Amino acid sequence: MKLLLDTHAVLWWVTDDPQLPAAAATLIADDTNDVLLSAVVVWEIAIKRGLGKLTAPAGLDELLLAGGATALPITIAHARRVERLPDRHRDPFDRMLVAQAFEEDAVIVTRDAALGGYGVATAWA
Repeated sequence: MKLLLDTHAVLWWVTDDPQLPAAAATLIADDTNDVLLSAVVVWEIAIKRGLGKLTAPAGLDELLLAGGATALPITIAHARRVERLPDRHRDPFDRMLVAQAFEEDAVIVTRDAALGGYGVATAWA
């Protein structure tokens, strides 16, 4: 199964935060799953870190990639898919994750139940 990690899932996985439920951690750690690290997550962390709204370990993307995650760039197909999404969620980062999940046939690992409202597969929400 392809797992697309939401930003908070990435942060909690890397920092071993107990807010990440055991079931989600088990999915991420399962070597039979393909963990995708979206460029949009790295972008969101960079923006929020720059604004002083987030403290995150430096190099967490490198840590995940070294641990076996697969980098997922933002493609034109992903951007086009955003336009076709209903206007249910205003966060552009989350909308891109939903579009990527559809295009990549991935399950989003998130606590945000609103993302499932798009009809995309989620784990944990």
